[in-house]
Amino acid sequence: MEITHRKGGVGRDNVDGAAEAQLAKMGYQSELPRNLSMLSVLGLSFAIMAVPFGLSTTLYITLTDGQSVTILWGWVLVSIISLSIAASLAEICAVYPTAGGVYYWSAMLATRKYAPVASWVTGWLTLVGNWTVTLSINFSGAQLILSAISLWDEDFVPNQWQTILMFWAVMLVCMLTNIFGAKYLDLINKICIYWTGASVIIILITLLTMTDTKRSGEFVFAHYDASASGWPSGWAFFVGLLQAAYTLTGYGMVASMCEEVQNPEREVPKAIVLSVAAAGVTGFIYLIPILFVLPDVQLLLDVANGQPIGLLFKTATGSAGGGFGLLFLILGILFFAGTGALTAASRCTYAFARDGAIPGSRLWKRVDKRFDIPLWALVLSTVVDCLLGLIYFGSSAAFNSFTGVATICLSTSYGMPILISVLRKRRAVKHSNFSLGRFGYFINIATLCWICLAVVLFCMPVSLPVEAASMNYASVVFAGFAAISVIWYLIRGRKDFTGPPVPVDVAPGEEVPVVGVEKTDLEGASPVVAKDTEKL
Repeated sequence: MEITHRKGGVGRDNVDGAAEAQLAKMGYQSELPRNLSMLSVLGLSFAIMAVPFGLSTTLYITLTDGQSVTILWGWVLVSIISLSIAASLAEICAVYPTAGGVYYWSAMLATRKYAPVASWVTGWLTLVGNWTVTLSINFSGAQLILSAISLWDEDFVPNQWQTILMFWAVMLVCMLTNIFGAKYLDLINKICIYWTGASVIIILITLLTMTDTKRSGEFVFAHYDASASGWPSGWAFFVGLLQAAYTLTGYGMVASMCEEVQNPEREVPKAIVLSVAAAGVTGFIYLIPILFVLPDVQLLLDVANGQPIGLLFKTATGSAGGGFGLLFLILGILFFAGTGALTAASRCTYAFARDGAIPGSRLWKRVDKRFDIPLWALVLSTVVDCLLGLIYFGSSAAFNSFTGVATICLSTSYGMPILISVLRKRRAVKHSNFSLGRFGYFINIATLCWICLAVVLFCMPVSLPVEAASMNYASVVFAGFAAISVIWYLIRGRKDFTGPPVPVDVAPGEEVPVVGVEKTDLEGASPVVAKDTEKL
């Protein structure tokens, strides 16, 4: 494969050539335009986490499982843990900046003998995590849109068909934005940062100035009541961490955008870590005024569709119009979140299909030259999510399942390359330009312990007792996709899947040049063709 070196000195074209050459060394041809900046990727990650939106749509979880202490300090705890995971992933991403993300990293970090199975397991976890986090964002968004009607008509309770149709409409808008707005994704992602920041400030000022009766500081920072959960008091706190953990899961998804960014080995790791830090601060600022103006908790828990944030805004402002005005800001964040999550999911699908790991890979790996996007991967991600939404007909607590399985799959997919790196004594990341240094082992092991706990926690129902309709089906959805993965591995993967195109067996982090690929010497602005190379 030949990479054409562009003229024009040490500028954008030169950097582009270097990025393409680096990608070629990892075994892939550059097919997507590199038109995203670090700020854009940060905005995408920030959009997927959609802090005010995510915290609002899952508020019923923490109101049930501990209230103020779980809401506020649970958020702080999970923010610190997520920052550790993000730093661990950024360290690896700086070494292997490719759209394959964690699944490619698992293959490169493992020995060649175990690379195929390591990448297969990680890849399916990532794929399902990307699909279900997109599903959960847009499904809760549909519920939130319908909840706006109840601000004026308190007796309105959307039926299952209304919820599903609204969900499909939201998915369609996100898909069309990804297709026809592909060239504007950089701008959309940047606008998300400003929209979210402005929304949080507006909500903070409006709530604190318009509410006559406020809670005490003791209630906001120290009140704990898990009586509505049915769980033992201490355990309820951990079950309630699903709110924060679900909201702070999307940061690793943006690794799939590496092939659309200039200097991905530097810019994407930076965006991953900064987005989590920004999300943590944003969430803390957003939650404090919410807790100060919190109305009667039971009133919020009795909201028919499980989305109490609209009623909270209405109660705080004293009018349906005021409540909708604040809710509209949250719904704006939904647009960025749903669009961004579907963008990342489609790139993840494309990258995994590129290595033949999904049934019908030849179709899903195609890049549409009209829009410069993996169009069929986008369509597949949309259709899968629309079909999974039908679970709502069998379970009124379907959203619990979507959030749970998204959190479990993404957390475990993040954990796989970190685990392999630790087992191989972190040799691959020794010279990473985003190195964790002497704290690397401690941070990696602490994050792995959390991920193990999270898998157990987020299969739990929010409250007891449990009936069939209110059961958390996260484990069932997880098992279903695991079965598909295993069956497809037995049918096709075992024989044909060799994992990403990596060298036969190299030491972690060892650079192996590829025949015919130019290495760009940026300092001298001159291309150098690799010699004495080993063919992938």
